[in-house]
Amino acid sequence: MTKMRTTYIGELKTEAIHLKSGSKVITEAPEDNNGKGQKFSPTDLFATSLGSCMLTIMGISAQAHGFSIEGTRVEVEKIMAANPRRVSEIKLEIHLPRKDYTDKEMRLIESAIKTCPVANSIHPDIVKTISYHLPE
Repeated sequence: MTKMRTTYIGELKTEAIHLKSGSKVITEAPEDNNGKGQKFSPTDLFATSLGSCMLTIMGISAQAHGFSIEGTRVEVEKIMAANPRRVSEIKLEIHLPRKDYTDKEMRLIESAIKTCPVANSIHPDIVKTISYHLPE
C-alpha cells in the first residue's frame, strides 16, 4: 500500500507528497482552465503517468531478459474534450535508442507497453495512440 497526501496551496496549485519518500510534485490549473501553465496540470500528470508506466514496465522486462532500453523516451500529447471536460486521447510517441532490437525484444517492448498498470486502469473510451520511432 502506498500513501500520498495532496494539499491545495493557493493560486490554483496543489502539492502532492509521497509520504514514504517525501518526494513532492506541484500541479497547477492549465492555461485553458484559468491557470498559468507553468507546472504540470493534474490531467498532464494523468497522461504523463501512462508514458512513465510504459517505460517502467519496458525497463523491468528488458532487465529480466538481458537487454537495455536506456535512453528510450516517450513524448506524450494530451487531448481534451468538453462536456464533460475530460481527457479524450493520449498520443504517445516512443523513441527507441537503437534500431537493432531483435524480434523477441520488440515483442517484449510492445507487450510491456500494452500491459502496464496505468494503461489497464484508463477508461476504454480514452483513445491511446501509440507510434514507434527508431534512430535513422
